[in-house]
Amino acid sequence: MSHNVGRHRAPERYNPLTEIGTVISQTGTPLAKGSAVLAASGGLVAAIAIPAQASTAADQVDATPVRAAAAPAAPAAAAVTAPSAPATSTAATSAFGKIEVEPVAKPTGPTPYQLRMRAEREQAAQERESEAASRSQERQSPAPQASTSTPAAETAAPAPAASSNVVEIAKQYIGTPYVYGGSTPAGFDCSGFTQYVFAKAGKSIPRVTTAQQAAATPVSSPQPGDLVFFGSPSWHVGIYVGDGMMIDSPRTGSSVSIRPIFDGVSGYGRV
Repeated sequence: MSHNVGRHRAPERYNPLTEIGTVISQTGTPLAKGSAVLAASGGLVAAIAIPAQASTAADQVDATPVRAAAAPAAPAAAAVTAPSAPATSTAATSAFGKIEVEPVAKPTGPTPYQLRMRAEREQAAQERESEAASRSQERQSPAPQASTSTPAAETAAPAPAASSNVVEIAKQYIGTPYVYGGSTPAGFDCSGFTQYVFAKAGKSIPRVTTAQQAAATPVSSPQPGDLVFFGSPSWHVGIYVGDGMMIDSPRTGSSVSIRPIFDGVSGYGRV
């Protein structure tokens, strides 16, 4: 029989540190305790220290030393220790993440009442300015020329009857008794007396008081000889003689006389 001699890889030189690195890389779980001790087959022991806060209860593993079966004696090597965690400054820890907040008062604006009062003051100021401008414009505008015309009522009013005619004729019948419906010197009522006197003066006027007031032209400044009416519609009439006096035929039981004009005047008329 013939044997083929194959090529064999020459054995590498044994290195304990290489074996420790292999063991650590093959442990897929995190180190759970503060230190883990691994024993290599060659008798080399390495202690690895980590900060205590890096481990959790779920990640704890059994770190029982593992001894290799048979290995040639080798000189012990120095233990490899992980660097301890640097001390953290208490001041830096407390200052980290601290946010300084300084309270600031919330700004307040005007209330609705203040806004309303402000608007009212502004409106009042605008009105005053407008009024002042109008007065200034009125002072600058030329004054209107005085009108030479008179009101229609005054223009249409005829010249008053001559006082010597109407008033003197009326005085001739002083003492004539009042007679309801009378229109002669035998007896007069108020409108019958005025109609009779004006007829003697050459002026024709209606018979009853309301008709006489409707036929007369109203005047605001009476003169002697104008008619004076009472009530609306009028219920009494007399003849104005001046100085707040009149001549009339008053009522039953009295007679034609001159007396002061009493309250209730509704107007004066000129015929």
